[in-house]
Amino acid sequence: MILVLKKKQIILAAICLLSIFAVPITYGVVTQNVMNTSVGTSVCSNWGLTFGQDNIPQGNASSDYLKQYNCYYIGDPNEKKIYLTFDAGYENGYTANILDTLKKNDVKATFFLVGNYIETRPDLVKRMTEEGHLVGNHTLNHPDMSKMQTMEQFKKEIFTLEEMYKNVTGKDMAKMYRPPQGKYSEDNLKMAKELGYTTFFWSLAYVDWIKTKQPSKELALEKLSRIHPGAIILLHSTSKTNSEILEDIIKKLKGEGYIFSSLNDFLVK
Repeated sequence: MILVLKKKQIILAAICLLSIFAVPITYGVVTQNVMNTSVGTSVCSNWGLTFGQDNIPQGNASSDYLKQYNCYYIGDPNEKKIYLTFDAGYENGYTANILDTLKKNDVKATFFLVGNYIETRPDLVKRMTEEGHLVGNHTLNHPDMSKMQTMEQFKKEIFTLEEMYKNVTGKDMAKMYRPPQGKYSEDNLKMAKELGYTTFFWSLAYVDWIKTKQPSKELALEKLSRIHPGAIILLHSTSKTNSEILEDIIKKLKGEGYIFSSLNDFLVK
């Protein structure tokens, strides 16, 4: 009997201890999620979207909140304008084809580049510029910028890339910034604004950057069917699939009455 009671006591004690430790762990997860999606804090966050039945996305920070820091993820939902952007960390053999398609269809895009790309493919960087595309700042090393605690750290990633671009093209880089991996904090947005930058997230994207797991053309077109007025589209120029479907996308959207516009629309006049 004593042995049975002791066993029961041990089990009850174990349950109590688990309950005590489980509560703060669960609370910590919930709190972090709330803080990450709330506005008005400097807590680190990952850019994210939810889509309704009308395909109009909602960001995890509102347009009004972002606008105070010259930050945007979507244009005017009442205008059938779309904004085509590409992120490029390295060259994978497809950017020339993408540029050919853009030129053939008279579409201008914005390329957000990192230091490695400018260093290794200055020829393509020059071509982007010469053919009228915008080249924006995706930072020197593509780090988690939300971890940059000081303006000096932030400036180093931004200004060094600016200098590289000017050395290659002889022109100033567009004052457009895209946070690597969509990671940001309120402090980051403030820093970018203080440096004269407009920050751009996106309202439409899909998993296209994994070199060894490229989506089929059909899947990619299905994902990109969530087009909406004012869409800022994020694609990666490293994607084989993107290079193959780009002309189909452009023709389809033009056929639906969309106009490919420039991110210059968002800059403070």
